[in-house]
Amino acid sequence: MELANYLRRKREEYYIDYSLVFVILFLVAFGLIMLYSTSSYEANLDFGDSAYYFKHQLGPVLIGVGAMAVMSYFPYRVLAKFAMPIYLVSAALLILIIPFGKTINGAKRWLIIMGISIQPAEVAKVATIIFTATMIVKLKKNLLTSKGFGAALVFPGILAGMVYIITRNLSSAVIIMGITMIMLFVSTPGYKRYIITAVAVLGLVAVLVLIIANSDQTSGMNYRFERVLAWLDPTAHASGKGFQTLQALYAIGSGGVFGKGLGESMQKMGFIPEAQNDMIFSIICEELGLFGAIAVMLMFLLLIWRLMIIANNAPDMFGALLVIGVMGHVAIQVILNIAVVTNTIPNTGITLPFISYGGSAVIIQLAEIGIALNVARNIGRE
Repeated sequence: MELANYLRRKREEYYIDYSLVFVILFLVAFGLIMLYSTSSYEANLDFGDSAYYFKHQLGPVLIGVGAMAVMSYFPYRVLAKFAMPIYLVSAALLILIIPFGKTINGAKRWLIIMGISIQPAEVAKVATIIFTATMIVKLKKNLLTSKGFGAALVFPGILAGMVYIITRNLSSAVIIMGITMIMLFVSTPGYKRYIITAVAVLGLVAVLVLIIANSDQTSGMNYRFERVLAWLDPTAHASGKGFQTLQALYAIGSGGVFGKGLGESMQKMGFIPEAQNDMIFSIICEELGLFGAIAVMLMFLLLIWRLMIIANNAPDMFGALLVIGVMGHVAIQVILNIAVVTNTIPNTGITLPFISYGGSAVIIQLAEIGIALNVARNIGRE
């Protein structure tokens, strides 16, 4: 009887979400396979090694899995004590880009520290999650006031502004503010202010699109405006900003229901620039077809669902908010990436979580999942 009670207490001590672990490991492994398939042709041409991108991604993936394991045991409540230092470090890394940033493909968004490439915008995303969760818990009922709500918005807004101004990375700035709004949405009752904000933003975007669409000036136009024009009519900009989008759509269309087969893509043969980054979903569609695309989306839906389960059962508000922030980050990035690839929104250069090429991104994303797993481990412990 005593042995049975002991075993029951051990089972209740913590909860491990094996479903979440399986989904993450599947996405990471699948991402490495698709990365090799997508990049092997260009890697062989550019570096004489078809596995160049695969090798460079494998290291960060292993580090990320290690970070996930460590963070799954690291007490998540301690993060609240380091929220401000983490925020300041992320801001400092962004400022260091100004004198020391490395330019890749015309974008100055990376720092090289001890031979390791770091993208501070990715650090800013996880800093936003931790800091916003801490602010919401501290503000409590004051969050319902305009002053309190504004205080919760201002710090992420500063980070988002720094990301946009310093790195010219609009997509990451939008993701940071999107994460913040999701965390605030679940923390405050009522929908009025969010509906008003959404309508105002959509209205402003619609007005800007109409202005750009009816503009007669094409030469010397801001490159973001050119992307909007290419989104509205990709064929008219087939040799410019619409080229990548058109080639991605050709890849999606040629894949059919079951695809051409793994490794059989034609569009990856130099037609889609940097296909291993933000356009990797189009190669998934071409090689694995509609079936493969839906399977990947279902895996992401399962991941988001498991994160929702953890958030709903978290032992405290802070833990729930951390998981909601992670869920918001993944959900926003997946939706925007697929929307870009399918030309639903203008091309903004957003990567597909756990699958696209990018060392900093995959390490940060896996570390975030580790935080969620740690919250899950504390379910039932109280």
